Amino acid sequence: MAVTDAAIDKIKQMIVSGELAPGDRLPKEADLAERLGLSRNSLREAVRALSLINVLDVRQGDGTYVTSLEPRLLLDTMSFVLDLHRDDTVLQFFEVRRILEPAATAMATKLMSDQEIEELRVILESLPAEPTVEELVANDLRFHQRIAQGSGNSVLCSFIESLSGPTTRARIWRGLTQEGAMDKTREQHTAIYEAIAARQADVARSWATVHVAGVESWLRKALELD
Repeated sequence: MAVTDAAIDKIKQMIVSGELAPGDRLPKEADLAERLGLSRNSLREAVRALSLINVLDVRQGDGTYVTSLEPRLLLDTMSFVLDLHRDDTVLQFFEVRRILEPAATAMATKLMSDQEIEELRVILESLPAEPTVEELVANDLRFHQRIAQGSGNSVLCSFIESLSGPTTRARIWRGLTQEGAMDKTREQHTAIYEAIAARQADVARSWATVHVAGVESWLRKALELD
């Protein structure tokens, strides 16, 4: 194991064991290096690496702190990586969405409060009668984000939000090229909302599957034609 990797592992173990909790300040560099049996240079490299993935927060003139370690924060790094995807992998992102979003929708059906379901209705009805493709996609993102949040699982929600970026361009492409795509999206969103409002988890899951699979199927055919 490289020296820097060993240093990262030792700091990680301090966090996993509870010795360092979210929000805690790390001991002074010299003290921590001696305590962990590391050179100060190796410790600095480890801190730099952990700050890049939002595990540590280096505050100039104040010290280094453990972040909140919230899933959304830690998965920001994954979002960056996903933004670098190649177009030929976009179908794989839809395949993952088809697994995760129906599950999140079913969970949200059981867990969302009446007020949260009302918020979902407001998002649904905020879409103009004749939206632009950009308005449709923005509304689509808000709609699915609200459902993911309603699942009550912050890790699942963060994964779903991370997958939104790589599939946005395909959604726009579909809206521009597929006849009836806007009406179909609106109809399926309405069906998902109504199932959630009626607390019909299986129905909501099915409509979410149909919704994501429809875009995936269209994209697969479109790529075959190119």
